[in-house]
Amino acid sequence: MSPSTAPQNASASDDAALFRIEDLHVSVEATPILKGVDLTVGRGEVHALMGPNGSGKSTLANTLLGSPDYAVSQGRILFKGEDITSWPTDVRGKAGIFLAFQYPEEIPGVPVIQFLRQALSARKGIDFSILELRLTIMEWMERLGMDPSFGDRYLNEGFSGGEKKRNEVLQMAILEPEVAILDETDSGLDIDALRVVANGVREVQRARPDLGVLLITHYQRILEELQPDRVHILIDGRIVDSGGPELARRLEKEGYDAWR
Repeated sequence: MSPSTAPQNASASDDAALFRIEDLHVSVEATPILKGVDLTVGRGEVHALMGPNGSGKSTLANTLLGSPDYAVSQGRILFKGEDITSWPTDVRGKAGIFLAFQYPEEIPGVPVIQFLRQALSARKGIDFSILELRLTIMEWMERLGMDPSFGDRYLNEGFSGGEKKRNEVLQMAILEPEVAILDETDSGLDIDALRVVANGVREVQRARPDLGVLLITHYQRILEELQPDRVHILIDGRIVDSGGPELARRLEKEGYDAWR
């Protein structure tokens, strides 16, 4: 089946574009992975990127974060109209780009609240104290259905899969990014944990309606919870089709072979 000829980025005009990827080619250890990706996310939009294993989804996520292991050989990444292709990871984070990892790392000895204080201080350029943040963090924990003692636990140490993902949503709420890249946030979650995480993302969206979200996933089930504005299918390093939520439903029925 031939790819759709409709414009992939019709949902976000040039003026509304918050985050734009243009003709992005990326290699890992000299092996080409992404082979010309174009994608635009507007303010307040939710985009879902779906694809089989090995299609380049996590490569795209890590490239957007600025990981030095991923070499951009062609194309560029724009954030609010500014070319950030060469920006290091910390500068992107301070500017308002957030990545929720598929496999969040454990950091023994660093409590969640201390980590959030350091991350927010770096993001805002202000040295916040624990006391200044505690009330805000406690309020968000309540909104996200998290136990208040969670803030004093060491970051991701002994956390269940659902707790790790909720902690990522908590970080997204506290750090107030302008665009959030959620790399397989639904990975390893049962249906109840998935619903809790999806509810958390929606809660953050309600607080920050201009937040742009790029959700990278294998499965339609989280899309039923978050209702994306646009769905894109990535196969062999290229976006081969884009459309509305109905595209994900079609994918569920036909599988990726229909686009190979």
